[in-house]
Amino acid sequence: MLRVGFVGWRGMVGSVLLQRMRAEGDLEGLEVRFLSTSNAGGEAPAGGVSGVLGDALDVRQLRRFDVVLTCQGGGYTSGMHERLRGEGWNGFWIDAASTLRLRPDATLILDPVNGDRIRRNLRTGCRNFIGANCTVSLLLMAISGLYREGLVEWVSTMTYQAVSGAGARKLSELTRQLRHLSLPGRDLTSLTSLEAEQAVTEVQRSGSLPSTEIGAPLACSVLPWIDRAMDDGQTREEWKASVEATRLLGADPPVKIDGTCVRVDALRCHSQALCIKLGREVPLSDVHDMLRSGNPWVRIVENTKEATLSRLTPAAVGGKLEVPVGRIRRLQFGPLFVGAFTVGDQLLWGAAEPLRRMLEILREHRN
Repeated sequence: MLRVGFVGWRGMVGSVLLQRMRAEGDLEGLEVRFLSTSNAGGEAPAGGVSGVLGDALDVRQLRRFDVVLTCQGGGYTSGMHERLRGEGWNGFWIDAASTLRLRPDATLILDPVNGDRIRRNLRTGCRNFIGANCTVSLLLMAISGLYREGLVEWVSTMTYQAVSGAGARKLSELTRQLRHLSLPGRDLTSLTSLEAEQAVTEVQRSGSLPSTEIGAPLACSVLPWIDRAMDDGQTREEWKASVEATRLLGADPPVKIDGTCVRVDALRCHSQALCIKLGREVPLSDVHDMLRSGNPWVRIVENTKEATLSRLTPAAVGGKLEVPVGRIRRLQFGPLFVGAFTVGDQLLWGAAEPLRRMLEILREHRN
């Protein structure tokens, strides 16, 4: 039975991962010890092999595990991974953070898309298995069937990314911003529509909204900038699309994906509007079939108002493993251009689920 040290189980991704592991009965087939960077010796959550939290900063303790599973973030990875490897540990490091993603000795994991590649690298000695960028993972979950058919020339994706993708503290700050915008002490229903809009806008511009974490007012707004600037005008979040999709797919030459990444005030789920340039003209019915063939979680949503509003929104998708793709139509640029819109829960397929499934792959490999 695999001995697993689980670090970062209290954060947003870790909490969702633990919830999924309990729902799927994973803890019954693993020896899981919960670890902490700040509360070693405290009470551990139910389901582990010990009721006491282990020390996530103790290399001697970490060396006892077959697997270190971490959702603790890049700071922990930077501080502990090399120390642990330097002590001769040859176990499996499974990580949600971006720190190791581009290392040559690491494999990005999204097994419905690249399961064969994961298993091949596992057989040939890879020991670092890293979750990919959440938006890239959701994009490939949605349209991997088209890539599998060699049909995609390039993709322009405009993303609408939920605040929870940036972490729990930013989500909490957004809720505080929303409370400020409610204008306590004033009855907004007594105002005209224009007066209500002006009152909210005045608060947004006043500098009074808490924005230390997010960096700007996000409530009732959008922020067309995520992560730091790159030299060519992209943000790093936009740069990741082509780079990480190429690694996930094992593509040569690199896949062409670009667009603008936008933070919106949705709490959960990332949405993406897609312009796809096909390599050859095919009927839209074939595009539908190829998308469905990508993996069992893709759901085609009819291009109608009723279906779109009921099935293709963050409110409809949050907490679900399904990845709906809708608004599929031929664009007026020409017969090779197809438009689509997709929504996915970034805390599931974009973060927790690939890690949970990697544990299953390791368990199969050991057996």
